[in-house]
This record gives sequence, C-alpha cells and structure tokens, in this order.
Amino acid sequence: MNIHKPVYSQTKAFLSLLFFICLFGISGTGINNSWAQISTAGNQKNNSADTYEKLKVFSEIISLLESSYVEPIQSEELIDGAIKGMLKSLDPHTSYLNPKSYKDMRVETSGKFGGLGIEISMRDGMLTVVSPIEDTPADRAGVISGDKIIQIEEDSTLDMTLADAVNLLRGKPGEPINITIFREGFTEPKEFTIVRDIIKVKSVKHKVYNKEIGYVKIRSFSKNTGSDLDKALQKLSEKGVNRLIMDLRNNPGGLLNQAVEVTDRFLDSENLIVYTNGRNEDQNMRFTTRNQSKKYNFPMVILVNGGSASASEIVSGALQDLGRAIVLGTQTFGKGSVQTIIPLSDGSALRLTTARYYTPSGRVIQENGIEPDIIVEQPLRKTEKNDKDKVKEESETKKKIRKFLREKDLKKHLKGKKDNKDSLGSSETTKEEEKENKEIASLEEDLKKDYQLQQAVSLLTGWDIMKQFYKPKVSTTAMAQ
Repeated sequence: MNIHKPVYSQTKAFLSLLFFICLFGISGTGINNSWAQISTAGNQKNNSADTYEKLKVFSEIISLLESSYVEPIQSEELIDGAIKGMLKSLDPHTSYLNPKSYKDMRVETSGKFGGLGIEISMRDGMLTVVSPIEDTPADRAGVISGDKIIQIEEDSTLDMTLADAVNLLRGKPGEPINITIFREGFTEPKEFTIVRDIIKVKSVKHKVYNKEIGYVKIRSFSKNTGSDLDKALQKLSEKGVNRLIMDLRNNPGGLLNQAVEVTDRFLDSENLIVYTNGRNEDQNMRFTTRNQSKKYNFPMVILVNGGSASASEIVSGALQDLGRAIVLGTQTFGKGSVQTIIPLSDGSALRLTTARYYTPSGRVIQENGIEPDIIVEQPLRKTEKNDKDKVKEESETKKKIRKFLREKDLKKHLKGKKDNKDSLGSSETTKEEEKENKEIASLEEDLKKDYQLQQAVSLLTGWDIMKQFYKPKVSTTAMAQ
C-alpha cells in the first residue's frame, strides 16, 4: 500500500521508538535521571520480519484514519495515542514523557516543584496515592496513603496513564483543583478541593525523645538527602543520643544513589545493600557499602507503612536483612522495579522498566514489599466528629493531662523555699526550664498522636534492660562464622 508522505513523516518517531524497544537491549544507572545506553549484545533477527509486518499494518491504519475517519484528526494525536497504548500494555511504570513532562520530572528530584504534594501509582488498575508529602497541600487537605483517585476535575481516571494523571494534577501555584477520592471506610466517594502550591521538600528533619533517643524523618530521597542526614546525625550525636528511630513512613522513594548513601551510614564496609536483575547482563548491578562516610552503630528502629515505597524499601530491606535494624509498622507498598529514563530526539523521553530490585538476602521487593519485624497498625485519623465525640474526647484529654500535672502546676500552690542563689541566676535557670518544658510537652504531644512512634520509643527505651536479661546462646557453627 502506498503511504502518503505527511503520514510517513508523522510516524517516523513512533517507528523508531518501536524498533528501538524491539531490536535493542537497554541499560541504565538506576531510577530517575539515568542515561540509557544501547546494548549491541543479543541477536533478535527472528523477530524482525514479524515486527515489519505489524508496522505495515499500523501504517495502513494510520492512513485510513487520516483519510476516512468521521472527523478530521491530527496525525500527531494518533501517534501519541499509539505510543501511550503500546506502553500501557506493559507495566504501570513504563510510560512516555512528552517534552513538558520530561522537564517536570527532572525538576521533581531537585527538591522544589509545583503540584499537590502526592506520589501516585497504579494499583489493581486504579490510580492510587502511594503517600502524601508531609506539610503539602494534599497532606493538609487530608489525603492519605491508599486513597483511590477516581476522578480529576471532570475526567475519570479509569484507563488513564500515570503521565496523564500527573499532567492534570499539576498546574499554576494558587489554582484550586477538585479530585474525587474513594477510601476504605467511605460509604461513597468524596470530593477534595486542593490548592496547588510550589512543593518545597526538606528531605530530613530530626528530634530527640527521652533525652537519648534520636529521631530522623526522611520524607523523600532527593539529591541532598545523604548530606542532610549527615547534618542531622551530627547534631543528634552532639546531644548525646545513643539510639535512633528512622521514620520512612509515607516516603515514596526517589533517587537510588541516595538510598544507598543513607544505608551506607549504618553498615560496615563490604556489605551488599541492594542488587538489580534485568533482562540484559549490563542491567545487573550491585551496590555495596563504602568507607567514605562516618558510620553510626546506634541500635535502630525503622518505621514503615503502606506509603513507604521504592528507595524506602531498599533502605529498610537492607538494614533488616543484615540485622542492623528492627522494622516496625505495616507492610510497605511493594514498588521494587528499576525505571531507566531514555531521552528521545524531540526532547521527550521513555521511562522504561528495565530490572527488579532485590534485598541482600535475595528477597524480591516488587509486589511483595517489606514485611516488618513487629506489626503495629496506626489507627485511622478521624476526619469528622460529632458533639458527643468532642465532649468525650475532651474528657479523655483531661484525664491524660492529670497524669502530667504536679503540685507546682496547681493554682495557688504553696511555694517552696528558694535556693540560696542570687536572683539573676535563679531567673536564668527558670527560663531554661520553661524552654525545656515546652520542648518536652511538644514531644509528648507527638507521641500521643502517633501510636507507631510510641511503640518505637518504648522499644528503644527498654533496650538496655532487655539486653541484661536476654543472653542468646551462640552455637559453635555461628562462632566459627
């Protein structure tokens, strides 16, 4: 069949992409911002004839649509639709990024980008929230991990690609967007109105509980996470902490090299952290510890939940496998595949799944996730309360507050005798005590709201006591190793 010249020029990019996928092996350096290399290894000539015949049919269909469809249609739209349809037949994370989407993706891992502040994925054919980023518009609006987004404005998300969903969710800062969510426990879908904003992600924050338990929250693995963690750990060390809680809950992942750097801080040299296994030999990579960073040997608890994905699962899986940390919480998301970003000639890119991640012991992260050592469910936060619930809650709160009240907190309490100090010294001490009491009250409030964090703090608080009573028997074989 003769192909019109305009049609041929429009299909050239698509045919090149299809031949690229069918006839060559593809490798990369990991997730996000990886440059692809064409592998000349392998011979797939037996597929070339079949591919050519199918491409001939494709060209015929393009020509018929352009000449005979009931309404005029642009060839560019047909090609884009064909590319998206082809990639949709693969896994949910393989997608086509048009030039704008590719540019947005590169900005995303820099730590500042526009949008709602959620990581999304496809699960069971539904657009699913992996996790909201803390203190972003989505988080403040009440979006939680596991929410199913069934509609964005007037567009149904059924059969929508991830790339299309991201494009719809993003927009100018200050502009509102309506998304319809179905959640376990809802009797019907609920519409959320969220105002877009510039998302600025500070990847690491830290606190101290009970004067000796350090806490670090890693929100995502962006380009500065390793260095930000070093600063946090240094400050915690200066405060005399000797135990650590690493909070990876609702952390959607990010850069592989940063996950490796974070894990490296807590392991001795020459330990395997994660490895990949793909279709081609050059997609099989191993990532091990190095001696280029300061090592920390704190007893550790890692907090995870269903919103912990990708890089978070690499970190928690490695430290769990190597006996370096206790993992507490609920099963993680199970996103353990490697996406290689391959730039294309027109400024667009192909996000292609090229391998799977494995923990040091050989566990497959993809689909399975990481099973915690200690399962602790987090009670769902209530979004609506009636008057009776509020009165009851206030009553319960008063009971809890009484546990923390002391004689000095009561109205008109009898004053104790002053210490033999000058008035200036006494005043300075009081100010320091007030500041410390405020910090303690804030930390206690954190624990009241977060049951999983409570359990982690309790576990580490009793660490030394447990070690005194628990003396494991070491076998001769284990000693020889």
